[in-house]
Amino acid sequence: MHENRNHLASEKSPYLLQHKDNPVWWWAWGDEPFEVARRRGVPVFVSIGYSTCHWCHVMERDSFEDEEVARYLNEHFVSIKVDREERPDIDAIYMDAVQAMSGHGGWPMTVFLTPDRQPFFGGTFFPRDRFLHLLERITDLWTNQREQVLEQGRILAAALARHAAAERAGELDEGLLLRFLDSWRSSFDPVYGGRRGRPKFPQAGDLRLLLRIHRRSGDETALKIVTKTLDAMARGGICDQLGGGFHRYSTDERWIVPHFEKMLYDQAALSRLYVEAFQVTGDPEFAAVAREIADYVLRDMTHPDGGFYSAEDADSEGEEGKFYVWTLEELQRLLSEDELDAVRSAYGVTSHGNFERGTNILVLQPGHHRTARPPELESARRKLLAARARRVRPQRDDKILTDWNGLMIGALAEVGRVLGEPRYVEEARRAALFVLARLRTQDGRLLHRWRDGEAAVRGFLEDYAYMIDALIELYESDFDGRWLDEALRLQDLQDRLFFDSERGDYFATDGSDPTVLVRRVEAFDNVRPAGRSVAAMNLLRLSELLLREELARRAAQVFASTPKTIRRVPVAFADLLAALDHAYDRSKEVAIVGSPADTRTQGFLEALHAAYLPNVTVAAGPPDTKGIPLLAGKEMIGGEPTAYVCEQGVCKLPTTDPQRALELARTFRKLATAGAR
Repeated sequence: MHENRNHLASEKSPYLLQHKDNPVWWWAWGDEPFEVARRRGVPVFVSIGYSTCHWCHVMERDSFEDEEVARYLNEHFVSIKVDREERPDIDAIYMDAVQAMSGHGGWPMTVFLTPDRQPFFGGTFFPRDRFLHLLERITDLWTNQREQVLEQGRILAAALARHAAAERAGELDEGLLLRFLDSWRSSFDPVYGGRRGRPKFPQAGDLRLLLRIHRRSGDETALKIVTKTLDAMARGGICDQLGGGFHRYSTDERWIVPHFEKMLYDQAALSRLYVEAFQVTGDPEFAAVAREIADYVLRDMTHPDGGFYSAEDADSEGEEGKFYVWTLEELQRLLSEDELDAVRSAYGVTSHGNFERGTNILVLQPGHHRTARPPELESARRKLLAARARRVRPQRDDKILTDWNGLMIGALAEVGRVLGEPRYVEEARRAALFVLARLRTQDGRLLHRWRDGEAAVRGFLEDYAYMIDALIELYESDFDGRWLDEALRLQDLQDRLFFDSERGDYFATDGSDPTVLVRRVEAFDNVRPAGRSVAAMNLLRLSELLLREELARRAAQVFASTPKTIRRVPVAFADLLAALDHAYDRSKEVAIVGSPADTRTQGFLEALHAAYLPNVTVAAGPPDTKGIPLLAGKEMIGGEPTAYVCEQGVCKLPTTDPQRALELARTFRKLATAGAR
């Protein structure tokens, strides 16, 4: 069986391949390493991380490349490496366990299992000496107190199973939206935006929900929280002021010093947030940020055939942030005097810097705007981008994930239609075709990961939910009926593979992998929305487009099956609450009868797309359009493109006036406040 070697060389995951030359005898996740552990009578050490994780690199350098540590691991354990992005199901189960044992979580995750995959000890990053001491302690416990260790594993496994079947909340009321706002009101940082304290994460899902709450409540605090935070982030070092796109989080309260890795899912969430804030406020700075994010992704994160890469590392040449920072001396060599003055004024560059070793993270200064750059600054930016391109670039994780691609496809479709940028919609189309062609089985099921021509790992709920959302967004951007056909096909598969009719909810996995300890329902919305939250919104939108009431009833089941925790901590459910907002509002369906290529039809679309109408579903097509029930039986008036604004299938009088259609579509149900808190 060739057990005594490192087994990662044939893997496709960039993270696993980073460890293929370690002296540790790593295995990838699967049945075989657990069989080996059973036969040898040793525990299993599992290390979970991802390729752009700074502390994962540190632990590799300190421990996994160390011959003494490797010898001890190889003698006393079977060691498994897991890419959390490739196997989010494994990551989620053992993160629950580590948090239960230690009170905190993070990556690299360090967890010890019995040969039956039950966890009995866990943590996160360990320095080399502490890690070696921990290994010795685990070995002693396994040798001398094995029954207690096995019992601990059984107890934890049972607790994880109970956690997966949390008590249901039942019917949800929209007062939860105002309680969500109250939570933000009490924790908001009025000076720098975001929540008080550090580190600071963008929390795009929360801020998008606050835009919805402002729309229906009129509460100006909700809008102020969003605009203050978005302006501060767009000016800060968390935003790549030269190349566009956002780093993962800020280490300080002022958004200046980021953790420099760039994740595809952040670009997707933030581009949608900024373009929606532009719709609400009309602030061209927000539109410019959304464009910069989209341009960064298309330039640096796109496969030649379509499809988007996963991430860029924080480190280059062994130093975090080295690719992005500048010394004053470097700028003096590269720029003319006028250009240098412009850069110093716009980005606050000094001789002592604002980062390590006198380097400068570029931070857009008050009074300067990306939409009004002087010529000297524009020429300086071109020179700096060219100089930066000659540096050693951070490693890019070039695997293509179905779920993250779904997020980015939906974002590009929305940004493209709102800003009137067809190229973004076209790139969204290309990526969708890539996923549908290369990340599906012959029977139409989604696969999770593609790299180097190989697609693998059965799709998870998030793969389906995010891709369905992307396809709906594409349909509402180009009105090609094939996107709705594909969305409905995936919805039917999702329901068949993941829906638990007894509970009325979606599992995160399809239950086909026997190595997965627990079949979980992932209820919380984190940096990415829970699959069930996106599924609830998809069901509502498809119900409106296809006039299928049973889809809306299924969304209601998902709401009712939400854990009771939502009543105590609504801020953990931002994306689900966005779907709840859609359900409680007088959501509108707008059917535009007329060729989408007709400039008169485009007048309707431009009016609707410029406005912030989060709970409006739009269909468009000529009178004989097939397969779109929302358009069925509706005619043009006097040969003119005509809009029908409907509410739950009941339509107002049709109009040929885009402004009248917009006026009808803009009406909403005021957010109820009585007894809400």
